[in-house]
Amino acid sequence: MKIGVPKEIKPQEARVGLTPAGALTLIRSGHHLIVQKGAGELSGIADNEYVAVGCEIASDIKSVYTLAEMIVKVKEPMPQEYPLIQPGQLLFTYFHFASSETLTQAMIQSGSVCIAYETVEENGKLPLLIPMSEVAGRMATQEGAKYLEKPFGGFGILLGGVTGVQPANVMVIGGGVSGTEAARMAAGLGANVTILDTNLNRLRELESIMPANVTPLYSNSYTIEQELKRSHLIIGTVLIPGSKAPKLIRKEMLAKMMPGTVLVDVAIDQGGCFETSEPTTHDAPIKIKEGIIHYAVTNMPGAVPNTSTTALTNATLSYVLQLSNKGWKKACSENKALAKGLNIVEGKVVYKEVAEAFELEYIEASSLLN
Repeated sequence: MKIGVPKEIKPQEARVGLTPAGALTLIRSGHHLIVQKGAGELSGIADNEYVAVGCEIASDIKSVYTLAEMIVKVKEPMPQEYPLIQPGQLLFTYFHFASSETLTQAMIQSGSVCIAYETVEENGKLPLLIPMSEVAGRMATQEGAKYLEKPFGGFGILLGGVTGVQPANVMVIGGGVSGTEAARMAAGLGANVTILDTNLNRLRELESIMPANVTPLYSNSYTIEQELKRSHLIIGTVLIPGSKAPKLIRKEMLAKMMPGTVLVDVAIDQGGCFETSEPTTHDAPIKIKEGIIHYAVTNMPGAVPNTSTTALTNATLSYVLQLSNKGWKKACSENKALAKGLNIVEGKVVYKEVAEAFELEYIEASSLLN
């Protein structure tokens, strides 16, 4: 199969869909890799590293889309890419369709086959979301600590305090991968941390694995409202696979927070879990509303592309191999986890939550696999 790896063109996105190591594995399986010139440059990967393992270097993005049967990316296609996508072409990337009706309609019109990293589900887990969730969770604390500094409008508190001075209070909403990593980082810096979740079994697990300065709490509206009054940094990580994130902090709650509190919305790719969040970019990452700093960058891991690209390839490569070796129909028929990644197939919406988000006709993916 001809597999294309275009250069990401989303603003401030520096990751690339495959490392040379991943490309070599595919080439040794008999596939032809077409990598756009400069695609890996911002991740610290030179074109000659791809050439050394047998990749073809394409001069521009149009050539990649024209030549490839399958496109392996990181982020959703940008509007400039919509006309380049061919009917029947397989796209394997993060889509987060529920947060964008424009993207959803564009992919329906393209006639392509869209498999979303974020909805591939195996044994109740999201294996292609985990590595980026780990990165985003750790970055959430790192970025939150920075924007708590007074020059950025923050409260002016050091997360871990110093001798004789109280540390900051951090609330993490969601005990999944991102939330756990955010809490672990904040605890490591010495903050007082509360982590909220609605799953009692998960709270018991967190109780046993987290350090003493992390307190797991059952999540409900009352607890969130009580905790936000004393929290200097609030990190939201709650999302529903393939659907819009629930709004857990509403606009009127901002008035109850301390001025200079920082909100980091890790769920912004799925619409955000704070009502007042607006998508931002790395070059303008924050918005200040009613004295509260909102950090809602939609591609947080893109700021650390060397780490993120390697972690992503490690997770996606086995699925890319299945799709390229067998074709998408056979691969999805044999692998139910991969089948759950199907969102749009040749103009048909086959992921229920996406159809419901925009009141579109929903068709069972299984009906298209025979």
